[in-house]
Amino acid sequence: MRYWLMKSEPDVFSWDDLVATGARGEQWDGVRNYQARNNMRAMELGDQVFYYHSNVGLEIVGIAEVCALSHPDSTAGEDTRWDCVDIRAVKPMPQPVSLKQVKATPELANMSLVTSMRLSVQPVTPEEWALVCRMGGLSD
Repeated sequence: MRYWLMKSEPDVFSWDDLVATGARGEQWDGVRNYQARNNMRAMELGDQVFYYHSNVGLEIVGIAEVCALSHPDSTAGEDTRWDCVDIRAVKPMPQPVSLKQVKATPELANMSLVTSMRLSVQPVTPEEWALVCRMGGLSD
């Protein structure tokens, strides 16, 4: 299993919006960055995902999982370069973990959230995953 972080603007599609989709989950569409797309192409069913509210909130608010493998992004029209995965909500973070907290934690200095802040779909190492889960009040 691999770990990831996916960013969404909460005023566009929030954690609560993902929760409302239930077990079917939601297509993670609209990504138009090659590195982010390639990260989604590398995802496997059951991979765990930190759900991060960007722009407003700037915090990890929940854990989702990949529930459908990479497939053509339906919002890309005839442009076949763009793929997406589907994710579904697993559980909320008991205490959301802010970007400020992540940046203040020396063990997370190399986390993509810190080093590649603009990338909307990013890998998370198992060590980073475990530490952020603990920071959020979850056991990994």
